[in-house]
Parts: sequence; structure tokens; C-alpha cells
Amino acid sequence: MFGRLGTGELVIVLAIALVIFGPSKLPELGKAMGKSIRAFKDHANKVTEEVDTLKDELDLTGKKEKV
Repeated sequence: MFGRLGTGELVIVLAIALVIFGPSKLPELGKAMGKSIRAFKDHANKVTEEVDTLKDELDLTGKKEKV
């Protein structure tokens, strides 16, 4: 999602955030956003690992030899 933001768009978003939240709240907001993104990525990785494990288990038990 954020990988497609260009420099100009990022500057505009930061300027709007500065106007809305003020300079004193931006570091706190950035820290909270970073923690949220990290938690989301950790959870997504955990779910992916579980799905891969289940897929591997089903592949091992569900395979039939071709004759």
C-alpha cells in the first residue's frame, strides 16, 4: 500500500498530519503506527506459517502414489 507513494505524496501526507496533530504529537503518532504495523506483520507471518504447516501436513497425508 505505502510502497507506491511517491515523495510528493508522502510530503503532502506528512504536512496534513502536521497540521492536524501538531508537531508535539507526531513522534508519538509515528511510534504508535510503527508498533501497529509491526504487530500486524507479525500476526500475518504467524498465520502464513500455520497455513504452510497445514498445507504440508495435508500433502504428506493426502498423497496417493500414481500407479
